[in-house]
Amino acid sequence: MFAHEKLPGLPRQRLLDAIEPVLRAHGLVGVEIVWRTDGQGRVLYLTLESAGAAEPGVAAGAEGVTLEVCSRVSRDLSTAFDVLELFDGNYRLEVGSPGLDRRLYTLADYQRFQGKLAKLKLASPIAGQAVLTGRLAGVDAEGRVLLAPADAPGSEPPASPQAIAFDQIRSGQLVVDWQEMGFSPLQAGERTARARQRAGRRSAARGRQ
Repeated sequence: MFAHEKLPGLPRQRLLDAIEPVLRAHGLVGVEIVWRTDGQGRVLYLTLESAGAAEPGVAAGAEGVTLEVCSRVSRDLSTAFDVLELFDGNYRLEVGSPGLDRRLYTLADYQRFQGKLAKLKLASPIAGQAVLTGRLAGVDAEGRVLLAPADAPGSEPPASPQAIAFDQIRSGQLVVDWQEMGFSPLQAGERTARARQRAGRRSAARGRQ
């Protein structure tokens, strides 16, 4: 049900059985589910999206994974969890969208988001590079992820994508393409810099806990 799970100490199957009908009723599917402890206590964190959506967190022809949708899902899940007594003691439930920089977990993810910019971290370097950034070009018949140069659209002649074995990808995620969203190169650079600064502040905050 979820592409990424981390549920140490929880009754996994009972939990997923309680979640599945709630997500189905709201037309959503799970991306990540993580049970962890942070500075405020125990938290069950879920990211959700619509099945088959071409954009992360957005449903074609629907309202998408909005704050209101997340609130409704959280309320319904909390009720189900309380009825089944799945948690011992206090905990928080956080429900959200995976965001524009969504992580990629399965081959289906790489196929589904073809055409999008992505960053791949490799288990071992290819031609001296351990991190590759480019535009997803789907999956080939051998189950390898195809990654084209970032400037592939409009290039003459079209650049051939690089084939990367799925088991060589340590992690992958989408990269926000500000220019594709209508920002100028200067604005795109400024927004990318601000995003990196925010990521750095979040990492520092986690390190102080």
